[in-house]
Amino acid sequence: MYIYIYLSTKSICYHVAHIEGNKHFLLYDSASASDSASASASASASGNKKRMNMFTAINSAMHNVFETDNKAILLGEDVAFGGVFRCSLDLRNKYGDKRVFNTPLCEQGIIGFAIGLAENGFTTIAEIQFGDYIFPAFDQIVNDVCKYRYRSGSSFDLGNLTIRSTWGAVGHGGLYHSQSPEAFFAHASGIKIIIPSDAYKAKGLLISAIKDKNPCLFFEPKALYRASISDVPVEAYELPLGKADIIKQGSDITLLTWGSLVHKIKTAADILSEKHGIDCEVIDLQTIIPWDVETVQQSVKKTGRLLISHEAQMTNGFGAEIAAKIQERCFFDLHAPIKRVCGYDTPFPHVYEPFYMPDEHKIVYEVQKMMDAE
Repeated sequence: MYIYIYLSTKSICYHVAHIEGNKHFLLYDSASASDSASASASASASGNKKRMNMFTAINSAMHNVFETDNKAILLGEDVAFGGVFRCSLDLRNKYGDKRVFNTPLCEQGIIGFAIGLAENGFTTIAEIQFGDYIFPAFDQIVNDVCKYRYRSGSSFDLGNLTIRSTWGAVGHGGLYHSQSPEAFFAHASGIKIIIPSDAYKAKGLLISAIKDKNPCLFFEPKALYRASISDVPVEAYELPLGKADIIKQGSDITLLTWGSLVHKIKTAADILSEKHGIDCEVIDLQTIIPWDVETVQQSVKKTGRLLISHEAQMTNGFGAEIAAKIQERCFFDLHAPIKRVCGYDTPFPHVYEPFYMPDEHKIVYEVQKMMDAE
């Protein structure tokens, strides 16, 4: 595939050509070219559900969007044949190579191209194959995607743009395939950041992100692509952005996380309940920006304790922002200092990954210390 792109702040001119054997043909040309409860109730009423893991749920979400939106476009490395994680399987076969096409190995090019498409009215889904390699496009995301509406006085916006990328550790990725970069982008106003924790949430949140009239950064925990399996509606449904999910009610301590660690936090909560008689409230944040301050605040006012866990390193991780805000709002309700259980302040290791990662054992240990603090 060859892509020729000219970008300006107002428009995009481009020519995309695909080579198969001795054939050369044009793919695209710029000139031609609810809340959670109600969503669940609607899905239950339809009765049309299927067992899906996270990558098939994400694939189903994009099929739903492409079926109803003829301006939907997916671009990225290897997306035409289904992607290395199979999230875009059969999209090109069903909707054609003018709407689903590969790009070169160039993250800046992917996002630059996507900016032009979104600014010109296309429902644009750009895939960055690994979150660790999103940084070459950092300038475009932070200085263009996030600020486009603001700098144009709302004359233009990139609300049609959704950037999908893998996120987090998978068990053997090492320092270049395991990072959790959400805090870097959370510092830049103008983009929503979502990290689902299971297949059902992944589909509902992704459809909401694609339909949202703000640019969205959708991080997909690659450890859950096949491990997370749920009954997922075949039809489209939406889950609210900016709303946390209380997945277990409790009275003694609030445990807060997102992404893959939700499952380890749930395991820790079960251990603490069964072996130590500690009743944990477990919250899946789901949306990093905007994050659900009110739900977390109400929980901490009830339990008096908060433990935050995330895969990214502790220093300047997003848990620090949560801790600061909750300490400000719940100071007189706290029975113990807010605790963070996170990755260490080192590059992500390979053979020492089990020592680096937060897990249920570290969480159980710290919760016991917090309960003894009073």
